[in-house]
Amino acid sequence: MAGAVAAANVTTVLAVAYRGAALWTSAPADCRMDELIAGLTRLGRGSPMGRLHGSLARKLGTDIVTGRYQPGDVLENEIVNAERLKVSRSAYREALRILAAKGLVESRPKSGTQVCARSRWNLLDPDVLAWHFAAEPSKDFIYSLFELRMIVEPGIAALAAERRTEEQLARMTAALDIMDRHTLAAEEGQAADADFHDTLLEASSNPLIGSLAVSIGAAVRWSTIHKLREGVVLRDPIPLHRYVLNAVAARDAEAARDAMRLLITEALRDTAQSFKA
Repeated sequence: MAGAVAAANVTTVLAVAYRGAALWTSAPADCRMDELIAGLTRLGRGSPMGRLHGSLARKLGTDIVTGRYQPGDVLENEIVNAERLKVSRSAYREALRILAAKGLVESRPKSGTQVCARSRWNLLDPDVLAWHFAAEPSKDFIYSLFELRMIVEPGIAALAAERRTEEQLARMTAALDIMDRHTLAAEEGQAADADFHDTLLEASSNPLIGSLAVSIGAAVRWSTIHKLREGVVLRDPIPLHRYVLNAVAARDAEAARDAMRLLITEALRDTAQSFKA
């Protein structure tokens, strides 16, 4: 019965979502854009990349994932690169260790530091995702992110509907209420959005799925930043999130799965606007 009610509400939810877009875009565009990008970027700074070697790893990592260095290329030797980048050799070595841990480079005796094949990169590492978006990610990369979300997140929502606790449901409800009150134009709303999805992952009660939380959160965050940079108008995200929440509250796994598919489909539709000529 709950599934039938939820399914009957799909058209209504979509209509509300499109009407809500007018309210969402009522703030001045330049102000809304600057606040959103700044807040989303701050929200994503969860990795220890703040020191000099972290900044250097970010620069080299961006150069690698954006194609300035190709797989198989050998980086300049330590002394030359440290002098060129005006950093100490120890900072340069530490930056290479960070990149090696993410699968981007490997150091071999006598042959130097070489860029690894793309198949070895940890593409779901939050920093590697961020480095892709530092420039202009390819259309294929963006669509691959959404394919991943479409494969993983509907199943997570279904499990959450079956296994969530009352405390987890209360946290998701509170997070969505904060999103509704502040919108994603404020850091409070952005943090609440992250809390909503993190709690949904937690509610799946699968520790292996839970380990994907940071990666999925980063994928959502950076694809949002991409849309903003390209001037895509975001629809109000609250109604479709509310549809997911209602299905989870009703313990209706199939309705939760369908609701998450709908949410991701609409997010992809927004993103696709950035690829139109």
